[in-house]
Amino acid sequence: MNDFAENHVKSQALARKLENFVNPLLRELDRGIDKRLVRTFLLTLQAILTFRHGRNGLLLSELGGYILSPAQAPAGTKRLSNLLRCTKWVYTLLEKYLWQGAEQQRAALASEQQTVYVIWDESVLEKAESLSPEGLCPVRSSQAARLKRIKLGYYNPPGGRPIFVPGIQWIGLLVTGLKGVPSVAAMRWWSSRGKGKSDKRTEETKLLHRCSRLWGRTVVHIWDRGFASAVWLHRVFKHEVRFILRWPKRYKLVDGQGNRNAWKIARGKRSVDNRLIWDTRRRCWRKTGILFLSVQHPHYETPLWLVISRPGKGREPWYLLTNEPLETVDDAWHIVLAYARRWLIETTFRYSKSELALESPRLWQWGNRLKLLLMAALVYAFLLSLLKLDGQVLREWLLQHWCHRTGKRYRDFAIPLYRLRSAISRLWLSHPPTFLFHWENSG
Repeated sequence: MNDFAENHVKSQALARKLENFVNPLLRELDRGIDKRLVRTFLLTLQAILTFRHGRNGLLLSELGGYILSPAQAPAGTKRLSNLLRCTKWVYTLLEKYLWQGAEQQRAALASEQQTVYVIWDESVLEKAESLSPEGLCPVRSSQAARLKRIKLGYYNPPGGRPIFVPGIQWIGLLVTGLKGVPSVAAMRWWSSRGKGKSDKRTEETKLLHRCSRLWGRTVVHIWDRGFASAVWLHRVFKHEVRFILRWPKRYKLVDGQGNRNAWKIARGKRSVDNRLIWDTRRRCWRKTGILFLSVQHPHYETPLWLVISRPGKGREPWYLLTNEPLETVDDAWHIVLAYARRWLIETTFRYSKSELALESPRLWQWGNRLKLLLMAALVYAFLLSLLKLDGQVLREWLLQHWCHRTGKRYRDFAIPLYRLRSAISRLWLSHPPTFLFHWENSG
């Protein structure tokens, strides 16, 4: 087989994987909307994978040129616009499909006797130059904070209050084990203004109720310091879920000596064990100490454990509050390693904003915008599925032939999502695939 034929076969194999990944969703859409719109839906997913641009990646006028051809870009844009404006389907259909994929991941991990973790985090989508689209609300600009950060050798940037810009709020959930590839459980956007305005705790409580109803105590929830409060703990205890929560060091807890700050509880106490732990973020080994103590919250009598992870000089300790029973040092290390997996959702937000361009859509209607954002989230879930063992041969072939890189850093990187999407884009631009999905509904 010559190179051209091999590339065409691999292009079609990748198209089959995308088709199989969304096949149940396509069939459900096909029962409710015109088959031409279903075909546009699948071609839009292909276009999002193919068109890589951090600022314009989800503009309808740009995607239209990939749905059909550059010469037919206006017609492609019209087709995508018709898909998003169609009232016969709603964005909750995509949310439901992501939940189903997360449940399959949870069941697979449970069958392997692994502890299942649900990682939560919050972010924002900034639309600094926009005012008219529905649902925009004030969000704290992380980009402005980065630009104001002091850099060695340059003048100090201005300080002062945080900068707020128009945007929308964002909550994400991932399902994962201690090892392996995560699965997207939910991507939810909300606003504090407009017809469907909401607030942070309301949206979080809705997600917590759904997780509790679906999974109960079969999963362990992981939260960062933004969730630490007596009000949130009240909701957690009410739903009786298992959790690991990073506790701010100045927030109070009750130990044998009374009501004290978390850092004072651990002050003067030596670590009970030390290990070398791999720092995924900075890619280095750190000698880390650990200490765990029985505590309670000042407002509740529920027994809790405080696990303190000490990553060494110059690094701030982690104070991890959990209701998981801890009997041995290994149990405490399990809590620390589980919380370290929370970095996965940070990379999800970064990849979604920079590579999938989730801040670029220019859609007026709130519901239409959510449809497009969830389609991009579906593309991200598909890319994660390619990292699993059953896609290893195709993945390695793509990286070797269509996105080759030199240097140890690129060869050893554990999750090459940026390179993987780049390889798919180049392959499909050179060898456009055809999809074989059988559409039935014509009206």
